Amino acid sequence: MNTMRIALADDHTLFRKGMQKLIDELHGKQVVYDAAHGAELLQWLDSTSDKPDVILMDLNMPQMNGIEATRIIHNKYPNIKIIVLTVYDEEQFIIRLVECGADGYLFKNAEIAEVEKAIHDVISNGFYFNDKMLNAIRKGPALKNKDISFNSKVNLTRREQEILKLICNELTATEIADKLFISTRTVDGHRQNLLDKIGARNTAGLVIYAIKNKLLDLGF
Repeated sequence: MNTMRIALADDHTLFRKGMQKLIDELHGKQVVYDAAHGAELLQWLDSTSDKPDVILMDLNMPQMNGIEATRIIHNKYPNIKIIVLTVYDEEQFIIRLVECGADGYLFKNAEIAEVEKAIHDVISNGFYFNDKMLNAIRKGPALKNKDISFNSKVNLTRREQEILKLICNELTATEIADKLFISTRTVDGHRQNLLDKIGARNTAGLVIYAIKNKLLDLGF
Protein backbone atom coordinates (compact mmCIF):
# COMPACT_ATOMS: atom_id res chain seq x y z
CA MET A 1 0.00 0.00 0.00
CA ASN A 2 1.28 3.46 -0.90
CA THR A 3 1.90 5.84 1.97
CA MET A 4 -0.91 8.38 2.39
CA ARG A 5 0.48 11.90 2.36
CA ILE A 6 -1.10 14.21 4.92
CA ALA A 7 -0.82 17.99 5.36
CA LEU A 8 -1.89 19.87 8.49
CA ALA A 9 -3.03 23.47 8.97
CA ASP A 10 -3.57 24.73 12.53
CA ASP A 11 -2.37 27.88 14.29
CA HIS A 12 -1.81 26.11 17.63
CA THR A 13 1.72 24.76 17.42
CA LEU A 14 1.39 22.20 20.22
CA PHE A 15 -1.78 20.73 18.74
CA ARG A 16 -0.31 20.68 15.23
CA LYS A 17 2.97 19.04 16.25
CA GLY A 18 1.16 16.57 18.51
CA MET A 19 -1.17 15.60 15.68
CA GLN A 20 1.79 15.21 13.35
CA LYS A 21 3.51 12.82 15.75
CA LEU A 22 0.35 10.73 16.20
CA ILE A 23 -0.31 10.50 12.45
CA ASP A 24 3.30 9.63 11.64
CA GLU A 25 2.97 6.67 14.02
CA LEU A 26 0.01 5.29 12.06
CA HIS A 27 0.73 2.60 9.49
CA GLY A 28 1.03 3.89 5.94
CA LYS A 29 0.61 7.58 6.78
CA GLN A 30 3.03 10.48 6.77
CA VAL A 31 2.66 14.17 7.48
CA VAL A 32 4.51 15.90 4.66
CA TYR A 33 3.80 19.50 5.64
CA ASP A 34 2.33 21.51 8.51
CA ALA A 35 1.22 25.13 8.29
CA ALA A 36 0.16 27.73 10.85
CA HIS A 37 -2.63 29.15 8.65
CA GLY A 38 -4.37 28.75 5.32
CA ALA A 39 -2.22 31.23 3.41
CA GLU A 40 0.96 29.38 4.35
CA LEU A 41 -0.60 26.08 3.29
CA LEU A 42 -1.68 27.52 -0.07
CA GLN A 43 1.77 28.94 -0.71
CA TRP A 44 3.27 25.50 -0.17
CA LEU A 45 0.67 23.77 -2.36
CA ASP A 46 1.37 26.20 -5.19
CA SER A 47 5.11 25.52 -4.94
CA THR A 48 5.21 21.72 -4.61
CA SER A 49 4.70 19.14 -7.33
CA ASP A 50 4.06 16.36 -4.82
CA LYS A 51 0.63 17.24 -3.45
CA PRO A 52 -0.85 15.64 -0.31
CA ASP A 53 -3.70 13.16 -0.50
CA VAL A 54 -5.51 14.63 2.51
CA ILE A 55 -5.43 17.94 4.37
CA LEU A 56 -6.51 18.25 8.01
CA MET A 57 -7.68 21.86 8.22
CA ASP A 58 -8.39 23.93 11.34
CA LEU A 59 -11.43 26.20 11.07
CA ASN A 60 -10.21 29.26 12.98
CA MET A 61 -6.80 30.52 11.87
CA PRO A 62 -5.23 33.97 11.36
CA GLN A 63 -4.51 35.48 7.92
CA MET A 64 -6.67 32.89 6.16
CA ASN A 65 -9.25 30.75 7.97
CA GLY A 66 -10.24 27.20 7.18
CA ILE A 67 -13.40 28.14 5.31
CA GLU A 68 -11.61 30.36 2.80
CA ALA A 69 -8.66 27.99 2.47
CA THR A 70 -10.99 25.06 1.85
CA ARG A 71 -12.87 26.95 -0.87
CA ILE A 72 -9.68 27.95 -2.68
CA ILE A 73 -7.98 24.57 -2.41
CA HIS A 74 -11.07 22.69 -3.57
CA ASN A 75 -11.29 24.92 -6.66
CA LYS A 76 -7.56 24.76 -7.48
CA TYR A 77 -6.80 21.18 -6.42
CA PRO A 78 -10.08 19.21 -6.45
CA ASN A 79 -8.32 15.84 -6.06
CA ILE A 80 -7.04 16.75 -2.59
CA LYS A 81 -9.40 15.62 0.17
CA ILE A 82 -10.04 18.10 2.98
CA ILE A 83 -11.08 17.20 6.52
CA VAL A 84 -11.99 20.17 8.70
CA LEU A 85 -10.88 20.14 12.34
CA THR A 86 -13.11 22.13 14.67
CA VAL A 87 -14.83 22.36 18.04
CA TYR A 88 -18.14 23.37 16.44
CA ASP A 89 -20.88 20.81 15.81
CA GLU A 90 -23.67 23.12 14.60
CA GLU A 91 -25.08 21.97 11.28
CA GLN A 92 -24.74 25.40 9.68
CA PHE A 93 -20.95 25.10 9.99
CA ILE A 94 -20.98 21.59 8.56
CA ILE A 95 -23.19 22.52 5.60
CA ARG A 96 -21.27 25.72 4.86
CA LEU A 97 -17.97 23.85 4.82
CA VAL A 98 -19.31 21.10 2.57
CA GLU A 99 -20.56 23.80 0.19
CA CYS A 100 -16.99 25.17 0.19
CA GLY A 101 -15.65 21.73 -0.73
CA ALA A 102 -14.84 19.99 2.57
CA ASP A 103 -14.97 16.19 2.37
CA GLY A 104 -15.11 15.51 6.10
CA TYR A 105 -15.64 17.09 9.48
CA LEU A 106 -13.74 16.02 12.59
CA PHE A 107 -13.95 17.27 16.17
CA LYS A 108 -10.61 18.38 17.61
CA ASN A 109 -11.07 16.12 20.64
CA ALA A 110 -11.44 13.02 18.45
CA GLU A 111 -9.45 9.91 19.28
CA ILE A 112 -6.60 9.08 16.91
CA ALA A 113 -8.53 5.96 15.78
CA GLU A 114 -11.31 8.21 14.47
CA VAL A 115 -8.75 10.45 12.75
CA GLU A 116 -7.36 7.39 11.01
CA LYS A 117 -10.86 6.27 9.98
CA ALA A 118 -11.69 9.74 8.66
CA ILE A 119 -8.54 9.76 6.52
CA HIS A 120 -9.35 6.32 5.10
CA ASP A 121 -13.01 7.17 4.50
CA VAL A 122 -12.41 10.38 2.54
CA ILE A 123 -9.98 8.47 0.31
CA SER A 124 -12.10 5.33 -0.20
CA ASN A 125 -15.66 6.72 0.10
CA GLY A 126 -15.25 10.41 -0.65
CA PHE A 127 -16.59 11.70 2.69
CA TYR A 128 -16.50 11.33 6.46
CA PHE A 129 -19.24 12.25 8.96
CA ASN A 130 -19.75 10.61 12.34
CA ASP A 131 -23.23 9.91 13.75
CA LYS A 132 -23.31 13.12 15.82
CA MET A 133 -22.66 15.21 12.72
CA LEU A 134 -25.27 13.36 10.67
CA ASN A 135 -27.82 13.86 13.43
CA ALA A 136 -26.98 17.58 13.63
CA ILE A 137 -27.52 17.87 9.88
CA ARG A 138 -30.80 15.93 9.99
CA LYS A 139 -32.26 17.98 12.84
CA GLY A 140 -30.86 21.37 11.84
CA PRO A 141 -33.00 24.18 10.44
CA ALA A 142 -30.67 24.74 7.49
CA LEU A 143 -32.12 21.66 5.79
CA LYS A 144 -35.40 23.55 5.51
CA ASN A 145 -33.66 26.59 4.05
CA LYS A 146 -34.20 26.95 0.30
CA ASP A 147 -30.89 28.81 0.01
CA ILE A 148 -28.85 25.61 0.29
CA SER A 149 -27.05 25.50 -3.03
CA PHE A 150 -28.52 22.41 -4.68
CA ASN A 151 -30.20 22.49 -8.04
CA SER A 152 -33.98 22.69 -8.00
CA LYS A 153 -36.26 20.10 -9.64
CA VAL A 154 -33.75 17.26 -9.58
CA ASN A 155 -35.12 14.09 -11.17
CA LEU A 156 -33.02 11.07 -10.28
CA THR A 157 -33.46 7.75 -12.03
CA ARG A 158 -34.10 4.65 -9.94
CA ARG A 159 -30.51 3.50 -10.53
CA GLU A 160 -29.13 6.91 -9.51
CA GLN A 161 -31.16 6.81 -6.29
CA GLU A 162 -29.89 3.30 -5.64
CA ILE A 163 -26.27 4.32 -6.14
CA LEU A 164 -26.73 7.46 -4.05
CA LYS A 165 -27.98 5.37 -1.12
CA LEU A 166 -25.05 2.97 -1.47
CA ILE A 167 -22.61 5.90 -1.53
CA CYS A 168 -24.21 7.25 1.64
CA ASN A 169 -23.88 3.82 3.23
CA GLU A 170 -20.10 4.15 2.74
CA LEU A 171 -19.64 1.59 0.00
CA THR A 172 -16.66 2.14 -2.27
CA ALA A 173 -17.01 2.28 -6.05
CA THR A 174 -15.69 -1.29 -6.26
CA GLU A 175 -18.17 -2.52 -3.65
CA ILE A 176 -21.06 -0.78 -5.42
CA ALA A 177 -19.97 -2.26 -8.74
CA ASP A 178 -19.84 -5.77 -7.25
CA LYS A 179 -23.23 -5.37 -5.57
CA LEU A 180 -24.97 -4.11 -8.72
CA PHE A 181 -23.00 -6.26 -11.22
CA ILE A 182 -21.71 -3.24 -13.12
CA SER A 183 -18.24 -1.85 -13.74
CA THR A 184 -16.51 0.67 -11.47
CA ARG A 185 -16.35 2.97 -14.49
CA THR A 186 -20.14 2.87 -14.69
CA VAL A 187 -20.37 3.64 -10.96
CA ASP A 188 -18.04 6.61 -11.42
CA GLY A 189 -20.20 7.80 -14.31
CA HIS A 190 -23.33 7.65 -12.18
CA ARG A 191 -21.54 9.47 -9.34
CA GLN A 192 -20.56 12.28 -11.72
CA ASN A 193 -24.11 12.45 -13.08
CA LEU A 194 -25.38 12.77 -9.50
CA LEU A 195 -22.95 15.60 -8.80
CA ASP A 196 -23.97 17.39 -11.99
CA LYS A 197 -27.72 16.91 -11.52
CA ILE A 198 -27.76 17.84 -7.84
CA GLY A 199 -25.19 20.61 -8.07
CA ALA A 200 -23.10 19.19 -5.21
CA ARG A 201 -19.40 19.99 -5.02
CA ASN A 202 -18.32 16.57 -3.78
CA THR A 203 -19.55 13.29 -2.30
CA ALA A 204 -20.12 14.92 1.09
CA GLY A 205 -22.59 17.23 -0.64
CA LEU A 206 -24.42 14.21 -2.04
CA VAL A 207 -24.83 12.88 1.50
CA ILE A 208 -26.35 16.16 2.70
CA TYR A 209 -28.69 16.19 -0.32
CA ALA A 210 -29.81 12.63 0.51
CA ILE A 211 -30.51 13.62 4.12
CA LYS A 212 -32.31 16.80 3.07
CA ASN A 213 -34.56 14.87 0.72
CA LYS A 214 -35.10 11.95 3.12
CA LEU A 215 -33.43 9.45 0.80
CA LEU A 216 -31.21 8.12 3.57
CA ASP A 217 -32.31 6.23 6.68
CA LEU A 218 -29.89 7.37 9.40
CA GLY A 219 -31.16 4.86 11.93
CA PHE A 220 -31.85 7.43 14.69
